[in-house]
Amino acid sequence: QVQLVESGGGLVQPGGSLRLSCVASGFTFSRYTMTWYRQAPGKERELVAAISSRGSTNYADSMKGRFTISRDNAKNTVYLQMNSLSPEDTSVYYCNARYGGISVYDYWGQGTQVTVSS
Repeated sequence: QVQLVESGGGLVQPGGSLRLSCVASGFTFSRYTMTWYRQAPGKERELVAAISSRGSTNYADSMKGRFTISRDNAKNTVYLQMNSLSPEDTSVYYCNARYGGISVYDYWGQGTQVTVSS
C-alpha cells in the first residue's frame, strides 16, 4: 500500500538546522511531484517547497534561501534541509506526493513535528 513516512523532526534552537526526510513506497515515486507543507496550531496548512518529477523546485517566499528541497529517486526519498530556523518555523511538517494526469493521485504522510525554541 501507499506510504509516506516523514522523519527528522525535533527540537532545535533558533538559528539551527534540521533535515527532514520522507520515504515513499507503494507507488512510482519518480513520476510524482513531491511537496513539503507545514501547519502550525491554529493556522492553515501552507506550502513550504515542492520538487517536480524532473527536479524543478519551488519555494514559499519566506523559505527561499533558508530551505532546500531535494529528491533521491533511487531511494524513493525527498528531503527538506532547513537552515536558520526561527520560532516561526515551528509546525508539523507534512510530505505530499501528487501525480496529475487523466486521474489525480494525492498522498499524504503523517507529519513530523519541528519545534524551534531556546
